[in-house]
Amino acid sequence: MLQGRYLCATFLFCVVASLAAQQGKPGVLGGEEIKKLAPTTYYFAGQSAPVQTRNTVGFRSANGKVTLAGFVDTSGYAADIQQKYQGLFITETKLDVGGSQLGPGEYGFGFTKDGKFIVMNVAAEDILTVSSQTDEKLARPVPLKIAEDGAGYKLYAGRQWVGLKAE
Repeated sequence: MLQGRYLCATFLFCVVASLAAQQGKPGVLGGEEIKKLAPTTYYFAGQSAPVQTRNTVGFRSANGKVTLAGFVDTSGYAADIQQKYQGLFITETKLDVGGSQLGPGEYGFGFTKDGKFIVMNVAAEDILTVSSQTDEKLARPVPLKIAEDGAGYKLYAGRQWVGLKAE
């Protein structure tokens, strides 16, 4: 009977440890986590588009909540939407985005040529617009990346970036 209790306690410990490990550490998500978390298609403005997993990034905040951003194939969208919509933006936590507040949800996003970062609801209506920054010193710009920046993160599209901070 005592041996059964030890077995039960060991099993319970393993389950709790496994759940804790699944939550993951705070910080930038690795490629394997992105593959598990990112959708293969994304619904926006009445259409579903394939997600470019290779151009999807994210981070896990201290409270275990995830934020993802990823490019999608926008070729089937109208020209006015293509001008500002580049991809998906999903957050499970409140964010400070370049000094403006954004609640948890699923959105579209884009960096514009005139130095703006736009977040839109699924109907392609702008709900947040902030100025983006340009990093001229960035050695090797890539299509989309996320980098830790003190207590927050920088979301880059090429040399353009915007600050993100989980609240």
